[in-house]
Amino acid sequence: MSDWIILASAVAGFDHAATRHKVLSTRDYLAGPELFSGSRPNIINLSRSYAYQSRGYYASLLAAARGQRVIPSVETIIDLSQRKLYENAIPELEDSLNKGLGGEAATAPQRLRFYFGTSQDRRLEKFARLLFDWFRAPLLELTLRPGPWCAIKRIALQPTTRLDAAERTAFFAAMERYTGRQWREAVLRAPARYSFATLVNADEELPPSSIASLKHWSRVAARLGVAVEPIGRKDLPRLANFDALFIRETTSISNHTYRFARRAQQEGMPVIDDPVSMIRCTNKVYLDELMRANAIPVPETVMLIGNGDLERAADQIGFPMVVKVPDSSFSRGVSKVSDRQELTRLVDDWLRDSDLLIAQKYMPTKFDWRIGVLGGEPLFAVHYLMAKKHWQIVRHDPGGRPVEGGFRSVSLAATPPQVLDAGLRAARCIGDGLYGVDLKETDAGVFVIEVNDNPNLDHGVEDAGEKDEVWIRLTRWFIDRLAS
Repeated sequence: MSDWIILASAVAGFDHAATRHKVLSTRDYLAGPELFSGSRPNIINLSRSYAYQSRGYYASLLAAARGQRVIPSVETIIDLSQRKLYENAIPELEDSLNKGLGGEAATAPQRLRFYFGTSQDRRLEKFARLLFDWFRAPLLELTLRPGPWCAIKRIALQPTTRLDAAERTAFFAAMERYTGRQWREAVLRAPARYSFATLVNADEELPPSSIASLKHWSRVAARLGVAVEPIGRKDLPRLANFDALFIRETTSISNHTYRFARRAQQEGMPVIDDPVSMIRCTNKVYLDELMRANAIPVPETVMLIGNGDLERAADQIGFPMVVKVPDSSFSRGVSKVSDRQELTRLVDDWLRDSDLLIAQKYMPTKFDWRIGVLGGEPLFAVHYLMAKKHWQIVRHDPGGRPVEGGFRSVSLAATPPQVLDAGLRAARCIGDGLYGVDLKETDAGVFVIEVNDNPNLDHGVEDAGEKDEVWIRLTRWFIDRLAS
């Protein structure tokens, strides 16, 4: 089998003569996690759309879950989804672009296209390589504002369907040169020292840490020579004044929390939560495949790409079953259905906003385990109890405040070894940061429900078992990375 796989939205319309590599439809790739078991192909994702939650988006997301290298990565897709996510790259890029154009910036075309870090304009070869170092993608289009200083208005991923015949020839020639080289991972910006920023929103309804808890951390951190300062969403320009960032707002890759995480990473700052962890934990489709690939027990799951998958879910899982929007959080976007009619109605509604859903076996328990993991080691353990007269730990009543089910603290020493082991193995698949692993302990064994970035960490709740050791270890996690 070829070392390179090309993903296309529609194989029938693809120009197979233009490449020697195997071409696979995006849908077949999504539906076939076993296709490349035992091998690690390089994936070039040429989907027609990379929009959030489109099949093109999921192809790059799940390639990472399957241990395959993909271009563009899901991080690149997200970075280029909004100008505010990549605007910190603009000054360096504009400087290189204008140097390449020399004195002819005023006559530059309004649009330029770059294929795998190459340009058809020899003057812009150095710029094309820099652009590719920032945003590794097959096809990038720049929209420019020509003038004495040529300004970059927009950087966007583009599908090959927008290329004319001459451009397609140049694109596939660039792809042939690129695939003839060894894969090179993107270069990350490097680290820099004892003032920590904590991103908070005092008005958030269900924050991961209360202001009182963060004040408690501040007192503990001060004993270790660390000052902790709260910042808000308008403080992104100030972020470089700090040495580290701890995000204590509910994270989402579509809001400012992801921008803060990316900026911190680009500044070389230790950050919780880092952008890769946010992407991986946010999406339950990715988590399900990642856990299965690492032999970690999860509930029986069926991916729902269209109505044709409903029969398979009904036969395989049975009712009741749980249906989830891939990026749901705090029990929102998660629903239990009792029969085929309910399932059809719910899926028809939710597929309007997401190309994929997942259906999982319903596992009733009186509580969920939450194992906190930091740097690959256990940090805390707690029971989250189900909300009263409800099957989840949070009940969202229409028009009302969310009702939580309470907690029961457990020391790590008293936590069953099989629960700790499953939690640690699951978190280590994600990264080296702070995670909250939700598990169900049943007669059939222990099952990982999900791995959360941005887990709750409140004084008197998650730290009840291990006391201030939780906050000391959190502070030292940042210090160790600043010192390395």
